Amino acid sequence: MMKLAVLATLAASAAAFAPVQTGKASTALKAFEGELGVQPPVGFFDPLGLLDEADQERFDRLRYVEVKHGRIAQLAFLGNIFTRAGGHFGGNIDKAGHPFDSFPNGWAAIWGPDAIPGKGFVQIFSFIGLLEIAVMKDMPGFGNQFPGDLRNGTFQSQWDKLDEETQFRKRGIELNNGRAAMMGILGLMMHEQLGGTIPIVGEM
Repeated sequence: MMKLAVLATLAASAAAFAPVQTGKASTALKAFEGELGVQPPVGFFDPLGLLDEADQERFDRLRYVEVKHGRIAQLAFLGNIFTRAGGHFGGNIDKAGHPFDSFPNGWAAIWGPDAIPGKGFVQIFSFIGLLEIAVMKDMPGFGNQFPGDLRNGTFQSQWDKLDEETQFRKRGIELNNGRAAMMGILGLMMHEQLGGTIPIVGEM
């Protein structure tokens, strides 16, 4: 199952090099070339033509999804590195006395003979669903300023005291880190299926 997911990801990545219509691409370039994330050396990069004839609302929706996936990928990548380096919660994961470090790392922790119990997976999945539905969302009426701004009325003073240039730079840093993390976690997932060892991470 995991190998199929990795193959599908690689196929989608290969599709990114498919040619697109020049006329539509140039139109999108003119419309969004000043947006956050359009930076050297690549510049405006939309090989799949997702922004062809798109309006600002469509762009903001795609940017929101990109930022969210980037944040999730950063947590996933760091979590993977941390546990493979030996970092685990202390104590037991259940009343039966199974310690946290008794379960494998990576994909094997949720799929395979030594995976966490099904009820544990349901609890994790339910908690993530709760965050998605009720917490980590852009709630109207709180003055959120940009796609991915999920403060919802909190941390206003810390952010607002920064000048506009610094805010833009920090948003760019988060966006780039998220892009790198998405590639990073996909690479770890692929190497986990291939086996062997990789620098820093260690045994896969």
